[in-house]
Amino acid sequence: MAKLKADKISFKYSGNNKLILKDLSISLKDNQVKGLVGESGSGKSTICKILAAYEDNFQGKIQVDGLSTNSKFNPIQLIFQHPEKTMNPKWKMKQSLEESWSADNDILEKFGIKESWLNRWPNELSGGELQRFSIIRALNPKTRFIIADEITTGLDAVTQVQIWQLLLSIAKERKMGILVVSHDKPLINEICDEVVYLNDINNV
Repeated sequence: MAKLKADKISFKYSGNNKLILKDLSISLKDNQVKGLVGESGSGKSTICKILAAYEDNFQGKIQVDGLSTNSKFNPIQLIFQHPEKTMNPKWKMKQSLEESWSADNDILEKFGIKESWLNRWPNELSGGELQRFSIIRALNPKTRFIIADEITTGLDAVTQVQIWQLLLSIAKERKMGILVVSHDKPLINEICDEVVYLNDINNV
């Protein structure tokens, strides 16, 4: 059983003496859906970026199966809340997708990706459509853990349900762990096996 473990993570922004995170430890097993709940500004997105190696100026260790994640492809993939901010505006969607992997038609169809969308620019798609691309990008076959940071916030209810059903189904099939980061407690309680409150594990 694979395991992601963050051990005694501490972090502060450059030029700020106040720690955002202090001695925070959290773990996630494969095939587990764990919720992380916290108020706005509590450091949820910061720990997401640290787990997925978008932020490296921290103290502590991030390991998968006891080994550091300093490989060419990070098995911990982060899906952001705002997909429009993660897409290269100079790339059409096909190039953005293939930067990660060549997804087959089956998964594109599951997520409702129309073939014509592949030749569009990011600004020609809606937030929900872009988020579907973001999720597929994160579902590289080498991915073992997904960090989902408020990924359906701002989307309509039908789209939220569709996205979560698909993501949870694929994660279960591939035995991937998902950390669901949100302040939406009804969602967390509905889809997660276990819930952790950031204030309980962050020692600031």
